[in-house]
Amino acid sequence: MDFILNEEQAILKGSVARFSADLRAAMDKKAVTAADRWGRYADMGLLGLPFDEDFGGFGGGGVETMIVAEEMGRHLLTDPYIPVVAVAGRLLADHCSEEQKAYLLPRVADGSLIVVPAFGEPKSRYSLSRVATTAVPSKDGFVLDGRKAVVLSGAEADLLLVTARLSGEAGDEDGIGVFLVSGDLPGVTRRPVLTVDGREAAEIVLDGVRVDKTATLGNLGQGGAIARRAEEFGVAALAGEAVGAMSAVFDMTVEYLQTRRQFGVPIGKFQALQHRVVDMRVALELARSIAAGAAIAADLDNAQERRRIISAAKVQVCRSGRYIGQQAIQLHGAMGMTDEYGAGRYFKRLLVLSSLYGDADHHLERFVSASQYGEGGALVA
Repeated sequence: MDFILNEEQAILKGSVARFSADLRAAMDKKAVTAADRWGRYADMGLLGLPFDEDFGGFGGGGVETMIVAEEMGRHLLTDPYIPVVAVAGRLLADHCSEEQKAYLLPRVADGSLIVVPAFGEPKSRYSLSRVATTAVPSKDGFVLDGRKAVVLSGAEADLLLVTARLSGEAGDEDGIGVFLVSGDLPGVTRRPVLTVDGREAAEIVLDGVRVDKTATLGNLGQGGAIARRAEEFGVAALAGEAVGAMSAVFDMTVEYLQTRRQFGVPIGKFQALQHRVVDMRVALELARSIAAGAAIAADLDNAQERRRIISAAKVQVCRSGRYIGQQAIQLHGAMGMTDEYGAGRYFKRLLVLSSLYGDADHHLERFVSASQYGEGGALVA
């Protein structure tokens, strides 16, 4: 596909590449805390990417988000940029009232307010309409009860974007609302957990949590569609991050093959290993091309086409990431298995990215459903 960055996007890419490299170096030296890192994102203006200038942003879309995510993946940055900015930030930008925007968006942009999505549940299996958490109307607002699973950065977040059912049964498309829930409200319990690659997440329990009527976002009853639209931005961003991680581990592997010697020559001279490197490169370029397509599709108004392209991208990125990671580990030999060496850490990150916001099987079903039935089709997940 013909994908060329414009001048502003090229400048952004160069700036983010330098920013990410400097931040990675500081992390390796243990010279920055998590709060310091988040402040640096704010100083760069990256936290307000999806917001209008009036709220501290610059109105970036899918391509700009991909640019940031790719450099984060290349330098293995661990900060929750995608859940906070690409998912929660996009949802807030699209569905807040004017009063909510005036209060929330500048605070997200300057890093003083961390908002994360809490959509998934223990039995939902990636389906955002399979919501068992309930929202019962009360005199002043709503009472929430339920559980949310694997909420990225949920333990330290200031606000949670919680989907809860107002009517119907778990699995029904309609009858779902999106609520702003402070992590410090009575009845909110957050249990920290670690993902496979060592990043922080949380299990959230809501027990009689009372929220005001002003804590709702968008049209009540349409929360499933709202959450799905926001998560599609996240999937497109994840594809970019995965491409960055694949690029880094591919370059690392090529360099190793050029320097590691056996029988008096670099092992990269052996034809069998050269063939494997070529296959890795093909997998990387397939992922890179379709990730660019997903970044463009993230801004499409056509829901069917957007869903089809983004799901296709997630399927290919999952396949390419697993293949490149496996080959990198094998070509590095025993050292590729150690936590101290980068190849293993990149592979762990690629495995986590392949399961976030739907694995390959889930998105393959979504792709087939969108291709066959289109918007509103009964089989669209």
